Amino acid sequence: MRALRSRVLVLLPGRADLLAMGRQPRRDLIAGLTVAVVALPLALGFGISSGLGAAAGLTTAVIAGALAAAFGGSNLQVSGPTGAMTVVLVPIMHAHGANGVLTVGLMAGLILIGLAVARAGQYMAFVPASVVEGFTLGIACVIGLQQLPAALGVEKPDSDQVVVLAARSVGEFVQQPNWTAVAITVGVAALILIGGRWRPSLPFSLLAVVAGTVLVEATGLNAARIGTLPSGLSAPSLGFLDLSTLSTLAGPAVAIAALAALESLLSAAVADGMGVSHKHDPDRELFGQGLANLVTPLFGGVPATGAIARTAVNVRTGAGSRLAALVHAAVLAAIVYTAAPLVGRIPLAALAGVLLATAVRMVEVGSVRAMARATRSDAVVLALTAIATLALDLVKAVLLGLIVAGALALRAVARSASVRQMPLHPDLPGDHTQEERALLDEHIVAYRIDGPLLFAAHRFLLELSEVAHMSVVILRMSAVTAIDASGALVLKDAIEKLQHRGMIVLISGIRPGHHRPLDALDVIDRLRQSDRVFATTPEAIAAARTHLHDTGILLDQPSP
Repeated sequence: MRALRSRVLVLLPGRADLLAMGRQPRRDLIAGLTVAVVALPLALGFGISSGLGAAAGLTTAVIAGALAAAFGGSNLQVSGPTGAMTVVLVPIMHAHGANGVLTVGLMAGLILIGLAVARAGQYMAFVPASVVEGFTLGIACVIGLQQLPAALGVEKPDSDQVVVLAARSVGEFVQQPNWTAVAITVGVAALILIGGRWRPSLPFSLLAVVAGTVLVEATGLNAARIGTLPSGLSAPSLGFLDLSTLSTLAGPAVAIAALAALESLLSAAVADGMGVSHKHDPDRELFGQGLANLVTPLFGGVPATGAIARTAVNVRTGAGSRLAALVHAAVLAAIVYTAAPLVGRIPLAALAGVLLATAVRMVEVGSVRAMARATRSDAVVLALTAIATLALDLVKAVLLGLIVAGALALRAVARSASVRQMPLHPDLPGDHTQEERALLDEHIVAYRIDGPLLFAAHRFLLELSEVAHMSVVILRMSAVTAIDASGALVLKDAIEKLQHRGMIVLISGIRPGHHRPLDALDVIDRLRQSDRVFATTPEAIAAARTHLHDTGILLDQPSP
């Protein structure tokens, strides 16, 4: 219990966090205000895309943004609703409704807190870059396709498959075109993309939404709006929780927690790279995200993660502490309480334009091209992860990418092992005549096994068993870096085949940590009983020479 308590205390905010917030409050205030301006249309858009509505997106940005900023492990991270999370929430909303989404968020928060206490944050660093790149590319495609109903001005089709949803939306548009919605969407997206290149420091996402809203209001164009928003946050409640559904929602909750952990730690790592002398605490970050996702559903918000785009804006604007992210949440809360009627007038097509531009900016073409050209394995993993994101769902896609990347990496490592015939002369003990060395070379062969002896070892060990007939074969294992059960069994098979052909097999240089699999599978037990296992190669050569002398192959030569 004491150990658990100490682990939890380490995850809580400390005095250093408070001191950091007082070092440059003016810069943090400006950064927080800037991020809030950028986050407002994204929070609205992702809330609508999730199915819970714009109010849920704003609630998430306020509650999760504040809690993750206060309790997270990064001074620069900004959290809230994200496109990646929206992609996963859509099928959950379709299958279980709003109560199911809120319940899954609550359960995911508990899982994240458990991962933080278990100190699992460090393991997220092992996700391959090709999986992350494919993951990002797939998300961008899904976010873009999700915006087609609003962008084309049609009713959202009843489907949780994004490709089907996009196809049906295009079909409805062809039957009844809505060029007003298309024009607003394209105009907003173009203004954001072109303006962002021209003046990156200006919040063109907000300016484009304001311009689109003013245009619709001034001209009286027929465009669907966000609609009525509550002028404040709802009171916390557990009314959505149905204990009988917990077992059904356990799988989606694990998926949400995995995604929140992956995206949040990835975003925090990006912030570290952009900041100066800053490094996040991955376990504290998991704890902060867990607490945020535990509390946010009580107010009707969707699950949240660290947001890479908003975090990048925060760092570029000069943020130095978590005060900036707290200010961002406070500004959004003020908008909820004071400007809800104005926000409700924003056209849905304008938000679709914001999210389409976001999807385009998520894809770094140069990075994708470089990753695809790096190795064939990287290209396969990237493409597979991206396609699986579209065809399945994001978490399954990431898991599939991890499995394939792991299998390809293990295959490459296993295939890096080799066996090489080594000359005996440098290892021969004592002085030897040229005639004796030639005779030894005719009857003794030494092979050194290099690298990991894993499941793919059969490729060269079976070749080893087919060597030309010799009296003695010495297997030098000092350069073996790892052995698993598959490799040990293939080694056993090679030894037995050599012995079956009448050759004496000696082994030298087994590392201390490699005895366990060899002993467990009875690979060298008989050799050890026959005194054919040696610590060094010279000892094995001396034993081989003694054997040749005893059998009469070496005549008139003194035994060592």
